[in-house]
Amino acid sequence: MYKYFFKRVIDFTIVLIVLVCIWWLLVILTIWLHFANKGGGVFFLQERPGKDGKIFKIMKFKSMTDEKDECGHLLPDVQRLTRVGKFIRATSMDELPQLINVLKGDMALIGPRPLLVQYLPLYNEKQARRHEVRPGITGWAQIHGRNAISWAEKFELDVWYVDHCTLWTDIKVIFITIKKIICRNDINNTSGQSATMPIFKGNATK
Repeated sequence: MYKYFFKRVIDFTIVLIVLVCIWWLLVILTIWLHFANKGGGVFFLQERPGKDGKIFKIMKFKSMTDEKDECGHLLPDVQRLTRVGKFIRATSMDELPQLINVLKGDMALIGPRPLLVQYLPLYNEKQARRHEVRPGITGWAQIHGRNAISWAEKFELDVWYVDHCTLWTDIKVIFITIKKIICRNDINNTSGQSATMPIFKGNATK
């Protein structure tokens, strides 16, 4: 009953209260990013698969500029990631606009992270079960390594959550997420060429 009804009611109520309380912070971040991104925009919108594979547009604060090299190609992520971008990633503030996705019903507070649409045909039958629930802003895989774990481990954790989605599990995820944000654990090292997970290429990828 929790997974199919009360979870959605609780999510909607919590998000509505949070948005009323932090609207001023969202305004400040919007203005800050407008200047930091050098005209590249404030919000990152991208199609992602939600519950049952239904496509929706995820919202995030944009942490990188749109700067390109002399050939017109985007510079590597690490070169486009601004100081403000590093800060909002380290504090997970870049995820705040997804509260709107939760309010609309596209997402939940807790659930498997919504990945790229192009990954849909690459999942095996078990991995595809991650779409049996709404994707979340944070989730079981997030608190067990975030981008530091392999795709195979991430999908195993996602499916575990689908089978163990309870109020207690969600409360546990929320508290551990807050702890990790405060301690800044599992944040990608941006000294390399990419600030994100490597591309998933199918079940051969480990």
